[in-house]
Amino acid sequence: MSDTFVKLTDAQIRRRMLAEFWFYFSRNRGAVIGLCVFILLVLMACFADLIVPHSPTMQYRGMEKLPPAWAAGGNSDFWLGTDAVGRDMLSRLIKGSQYSMFIGVVVVSIALVGGIVIGLISGFFGGWVDVVIMRVMDVILAFPSLLLALVLVAVLGPGLTNAMIAIAIVYQPHFARLTRAAVMSELKRDYVSAARVSGAGNLRLMFRTILPNCLAPLIVQATLSFSSAVLDAAALGFLGMGAQPPTAEWGTMLAEAREFILSHWWIVTFPGLAILISVLAINLMGDGLRDALDPKLKRS
Repeated sequence: MSDTFVKLTDAQIRRRMLAEFWFYFSRNRGAVIGLCVFILLVLMACFADLIVPHSPTMQYRGMEKLPPAWAAGGNSDFWLGTDAVGRDMLSRLIKGSQYSMFIGVVVVSIALVGGIVIGLISGFFGGWVDVVIMRVMDVILAFPSLLLALVLVAVLGPGLTNAMIAIAIVYQPHFARLTRAAVMSELKRDYVSAARVSGAGNLRLMFRTILPNCLAPLIVQATLSFSSAVLDAAALGFLGMGAQPPTAEWGTMLAEAREFILSHWWIVTFPGLAILISVLAINLMGDGLRDALDPKLKRS
């Protein structure tokens, strides 16, 4: 009977926490709009292969540089027109969402896991371990992120995989420093001392006791880093160091469209809008997560 009562109480606590989170999150209308747009992007990325009207790499001869369907000279088979070699713009944009979401997930996952492990070790053990790790992180942070990513990609070789690895390495210090600060703050709490007295080992203290209480700022940072990863991957693709043609990645599409900025506006405008909308939506969602998870902002 008591076990049932405890389980029901825990379930009620979780529901109350979720309700409280949604209350503060929904107060930010921009965050709700960003969440809706992000969900649409995720769905579009998941079902991209099913909803594309044409093959993203198919070149339709005689259909090069067609304007959008609603413009003069447009074709109803190509709603957003075609690019310089006759590929459907809409299909390439939909397929590009798949690459962008994949890039964001991989980069954030690598940077988050690596940063958490490094930050936990640095903050928990302190001393010379902390000094060495933080100085290495400071060296990485001393370089502009895009410049350092370019250098790493130049060393590893151009390509989407190497671009994701480079961006993840660049973002790792942000997660490491954030985790370290949170761990050092939590180490002073009574529950950590109680767990240590009860015989918990270092690994249990780090990953089971301390880490769950450090996740709120890391979730916000991961969301904001997701949008930055999409933007940096597009920048590397634009510079020819990321995804390579004929990959339907938004940055690569922009690079291929540079010479048509003045003559055929749709070829460069739509990929740019796709990057703008996705990054803006994720940033707005990140702001809402920060408002909902930060106790100081809740009190204000």
